[in-house]
Amino acid sequence: MAITFQEAGDNLQKEWDDTVASSSHGTIFHTWKWLKIVQKQTGTRFLPLMAYKGNELVALYPVFIQKRGFFTLAFSPPSKTYLVYLGPVIKGYDALKQDKKESLLVDLQEALDTLLFSELGCNYVRIRSPPGIYDSRYLSWAGYSVGAQYTYRIPLSKGIENIWAGFDKKLRVDINKAEKAKIEVREGELADLHAISENLSRRFQEQGLKKYEYKEYLTDLYHAFYPENLKIFMAYFDGERIGGMVTPCFNKTMYGWIGIPKSDFSGPSPNDLVQWEGIKWACANGFSVYDIMSAGDNPRLRYFKAKYNPDLCVWYTAQKYSPSFMKVIDIMSQ
Repeated sequence: MAITFQEAGDNLQKEWDDTVASSSHGTIFHTWKWLKIVQKQTGTRFLPLMAYKGNELVALYPVFIQKRGFFTLAFSPPSKTYLVYLGPVIKGYDALKQDKKESLLVDLQEALDTLLFSELGCNYVRIRSPPGIYDSRYLSWAGYSVGAQYTYRIPLSKGIENIWAGFDKKLRVDINKAEKAKIEVREGELADLHAISENLSRRFQEQGLKKYEYKEYLTDLYHAFYPENLKIFMAYFDGERIGGMVTPCFNKTMYGWIGIPKSDFSGPSPNDLVQWEGIKWACANGFSVYDIMSAGDNPRLRYFKAKYNPDLCVWYTAQKYSPSFMKVIDIMSQ
């Protein structure tokens, strides 16, 4: 039976969110409120696609359409949103037999490509799948260029003492030094969120990247998700902010989403302590997984994140051009 799409409206928000919450690979970034805020931030056309086989809902596929000059582009997720991954949510995926998983992924992507390329005239599509869908062949078979990406995840079921014992020895020493240096980690509020955003913007500018405004976007997320589904941890020394991070919380998973990447503080690193406090909070509040988010292609970032002794988890980035767009690129490159 062929897959058909229905574009969800606000009246289907509960069914959408219930499907996300019931999935092992559904994230807070897939939730209706988060996606609508992303739409506002990016000025894109949001397609909240609900995929059906007959009358049965089988998947969700959030897609954002953007016009750039003569070209129509599709993203899941779009740029300039601090989102690492998004992609499809397959209903009841873990309970399906392997042949059903494969057939559903293939049929779903075929239906999506028909919609995007044939009906909407997209010239380019980029998809970043969520961790938990370990099969990327359906994207390759559909003609996408696929690359493996990774994130680090700490399973919290082993308990805080075992998590601490698994840390790199130097990391434990650094966290203890930060505590002895009287660095204090507190739960933050909106002003702290803005401070983290401003620090990130400065860091991007130092790296020669274009500045982009995130204040309104983060404020909207704060009002939509704080405090139940959004926590902020800030490090202070003598009353001054010296580190911090923002951690969305959803479906027993805490995400180390964004944070102050570098501090001018001359003492022990505050961010190791911030991360540790976030992990402790997640354990104490019944969470199952702490997602450090992205293993980083940069070896320096790999070292910073791997020292927490996390599990490595794969996800995928995939892109595809329409044949006509490829011809334009070929002509322009000559």
